[in-house]
Amino acid sequence: MKKPLLGILGGLGPASSVYFYDLITSHTDASCDADHLDIILSSDSSTPDRTDFILGKSNVSPMSHMLYNSRKLIEFGADYIAIPCNTAHYFYDELTEKVDKPVINIIGETIEYLNHTGCKKIGLLATDGTVKSGAYDHVCTKYGIECIVPGENEQKGVMDIIYSQIKAGKAPDEKLFSKISDALFERGCENIVLGCTELSLMKKIMSLDDRFTDSLEVLACRCITLCGAQAIGFDDKLIKYEEEKANALTTTLN
Repeated sequence: MKKPLLGILGGLGPASSVYFYDLITSHTDASCDADHLDIILSSDSSTPDRTDFILGKSNVSPMSHMLYNSRKLIEFGADYIAIPCNTAHYFYDELTEKVDKPVINIIGETIEYLNHTGCKKIGLLATDGTVKSGAYDHVCTKYGIECIVPGENEQKGVMDIIYSQIKAGKAPDEKLFSKISDALFERGCENIVLGCTELSLMKKIMSLDDRFTDSLEVLACRCITLCGAQAIGFDDKLIKYEEEKANALTTTLN
């Protein structure tokens, strides 16, 4: 039986796309090349900035790039599309209306998983675009989860880490990241979501504990199990949860 082909709509930004591909590869239980996922990756780094458009700082929408590249992935044979960028999910509904293959929603998957764990109050670290769009708030409300964002000064720090440091190829300020995170925990957050895929690199760099949920890890685990492989090396609760979802989908399709 032909394996599903995963299409990755990448380049948003390039560093997180590379890390996403690495996450999938390193967390797939494989004894040979053929045990890994079949993947096609589009890395269009020229895609206009999502946050700038959402905040009205630019009138150039990234949608045309996202749609063109999604259709190219499908033309190549992609059965599923994953977008390793939270902010790009502002355009999720419009994109899914115009493509004929499933697009895995990183925000929906992350909050569904946290709801499964019983979490009722999260802190969100994300771009201004994701925060202002209310993308996480919308899904959290559905599950009765409270979503807390950093204060104004702390949010400026988040944006500095994302844009002035990680996207610029510089070492991120770990002390600043910890200060922002600690402030959210002090406000009663049970878990902090790394809701920007650039920030996913912070978990790798700092070896963050299980009080942090990396949206990119959730997406990677979902892709691995959905494509019929065995995920390894993630939190056991996440692996079991995604396996149960994949099995339920397979049962429904059969």
